[in-house]
Amino acid sequence: MSTLDGTVAAPDTAPTPALPLASRQDGTYPRPQMLRTHWADLDGTWSFRNDGDDDAWRAGFPDARDIVVPFPPESVASGIDEPGFHPVVWYSRPITRAELDAAGHGAAAPRLVLHFGAVDHRARVWIDGQFIGEHEGGHTPFSLDVTEALATDPDAVHTLVVRAEDDPHDLTQPRGKQDWHEDPHAIWYRRTTGIWQTVWLEAVPTASISYLRWTNVDHETLRLTVRIAGVRTGGERLRVEARWDERDEHLATIESTLGTTGDEFDVLVPLARQSNGQAEDELHWTPEAPRLVDATVTLLPAGTGTTPTDAVASYFGVRTVGIDGGAFLLNGRRYDVRSVLNQGYWPDSHIAAPSREALRREVELIKELGFNAARNHQKIEDPRFLYWADRLGILVWGEAPGAYAFSPRAVQRLVREWMDAVERDASHPSIVTWVPANESWGVQHIATDPAQQAYARALADVTRAIDPTRPVISNDGWEHTNSDILTVHDYEGDGPRMAATYADDVARTVLVNGIGPADRRILVGGAADHGQPVMLTEFGGVNYQPGSQREDGWGYTSAVDGDDWIARITALYDAIRASSFLAGSCYTQLTDTMQETNGLLNADRTPKVPIEQIRRAVTGR
Repeated sequence: MSTLDGTVAAPDTAPTPALPLASRQDGTYPRPQMLRTHWADLDGTWSFRNDGDDDAWRAGFPDARDIVVPFPPESVASGIDEPGFHPVVWYSRPITRAELDAAGHGAAAPRLVLHFGAVDHRARVWIDGQFIGEHEGGHTPFSLDVTEALATDPDAVHTLVVRAEDDPHDLTQPRGKQDWHEDPHAIWYRRTTGIWQTVWLEAVPTASISYLRWTNVDHETLRLTVRIAGVRTGGERLRVEARWDERDEHLATIESTLGTTGDEFDVLVPLARQSNGQAEDELHWTPEAPRLVDATVTLLPAGTGTTPTDAVASYFGVRTVGIDGGAFLLNGRRYDVRSVLNQGYWPDSHIAAPSREALRREVELIKELGFNAARNHQKIEDPRFLYWADRLGILVWGEAPGAYAFSPRAVQRLVREWMDAVERDASHPSIVTWVPANESWGVQHIATDPAQQAYARALADVTRAIDPTRPVISNDGWEHTNSDILTVHDYEGDGPRMAATYADDVARTVLVNGIGPADRRILVGGAADHGQPVMLTEFGGVNYQPGSQREDGWGYTSAVDGDDWIARITALYDAIRASSFLAGSCYTQLTDTMQETNGLLNADRTPKVPIEQIRRAVTGR
C-alpha cells in the first residue's frame, strides 16, 4: 500500500466501519458522494417573516407565518405563495434534543455542522441570538460549525434563525432564468428567494472528512482529493477501499499517511484490473451501462491505531471525456450526444424539486424520451439529481446561472459562485462539459468589447484550471472566445432549411466563420476554428398545447395538432441526422415552463403525445 511520500505503509487489518453503499442509496441524503449514517433533516415547517425590522425576530417572530422549507416563498408548495418581490426574508425554527440525537451527536462525534444546500442569494445565520456565519451565492452550498452555539443545556430547545437577502433588481447577482420584472416575461420565470435546497444537521468527530473529489487521471488511475476539518494531531492515515458491487469485486485498498500540516491531501488510487486493456470496458461508465464503484474513505489516527477517527461512503465512475477530430469522445470513442434542455422548474415549487422522488423521475423521463444527455439550463441542480444521472445513466452539461450586468462586481460574484459549483460537482461521472456562460448573458457586447472577451476567456480558463478533465464551452450558443466545443442555437422551424445549414464540411465552414443564426458570429475576439466539434445545443422549441391553452403560451414555431407537432420535430431531427459534422444536439425543451409551452412534456411531466412517438422522433427508430 502506498503513502503520499512514496513509502510503504503496513497493512491495517481492522475492519472498515459498516456504511451503506453510496451507489445504492435512495437519494435521500443531500450530499450523495459523501454519505454518513446519522443526520437530522431540518426541512419542513419553519416560521417565516417577509422583510421587516432586522431586530424583530428577537421578539419571537410575533407576526410570523408558516413556510414549508425548502420551497421558496414565491411558490405554492411553500404555503406562502406570494410571487412578488422579496428583497429580505427571515426564517426561524427550533432545534431539539431529538434532532441532535438523530444527527449523531455524542462522545464519538462531538462537533455539530449545520449544512445548507442553497439559499438565494445572501444568507446570515444565528442560533439563540449568536451570529454563526454568512454566505453569498444563491446556488452553492455552505456549512457552519455550530458546536459552541449548541453546547449549552443539552436538553434545551435552541432557536435557529436565517436571514436571506435577494435583491430582485440587482443584475450583478448570478440569477439564471429568474425574472427581474414582477411578472414573468419572454424566457424568464418566477424568482426563487431564500432557502430552496435541504437544510440538515450532522455530528462529526473532532477531526473529520469535510470534502471529497474523485478525478479520472487516466484509464486505470483515479486521484482522490480529501479535505480534513477540525483539530488534527498530525500524521493521521487515510484508507481508501474500492469495490465494484455489481460483481462483488474488490478493486483496491490504499492507505496513505497524511502530512503533519495542511488540510487538503491527494491520494492516487490505481485500479490494477484496468491494466488489462481487453477488459477495461467492463468497468467503464456510460449512459448505456452506468457502472459505479463504491468506496469507503476512512480517517485513522497516527501510528498503528485501528479505531477510525471518521469514515464516509462514496462512489465514483471510471470514464474519460474529450474531443478530437471534430468528435466528442467518451472513454476514448466517438459518442453522439443526444441531449434535451432541462430547466429544472416545477409549477408548484419552482426551481426546488417538489420531492426527492421527482429528481429521480426527471432522469427517468429523459431516458424514456430517447435522450442520453441533459443540458441543465441556467441552474446549479440539486446534487441528488446528479446522483440519479450517475446511477441511471445520462450525460449532463453543468451550466452557470448567468448575471445580466457586466461590472467588476458581477465578474467577482459569478466567478466565485461558479468556482464553488465546479468544485462541488466535479466528482460526478455524469457531468461531461462545463458551461460558464450562455448566449452572451452578462457580456452582451462581447463581439466588440475587449474587456468582455477577456472575461469570457478567463472564465473558461479558470474552469479548466479547476478541472482540466472536461471540455469547456466559453459562451454557449454563439460568440465563442475559446471553446473546446463550438455550440450553436438555431430555432429554424423548417426541416429542409435546417438540413442545408448543417449538411457538410462546406456548410460547416460557412457557419463557423461567418454570421450564424440569430445574426450572431460564432467566433469573436480573435478566436479561430481549430476543427473543434460543432453541436446544435438549442433547437426546436415547437409550441403545442394539447390541453388548456395559456394565452401567453408560446414557442419558436407552433403546431396545429399532435400529428403536426411530431412531424415538425421529426423533420428537425432528420436534418440533424443527415449532417456530416454535427457531434451532438440539444432539443428545447424537456417540459413546458410557465409561458414557454414548447416542451416535449406538459408542465406536470405528462407527455403531450404517447411517449413512444416522441422517442421515435428523437432517435429515428
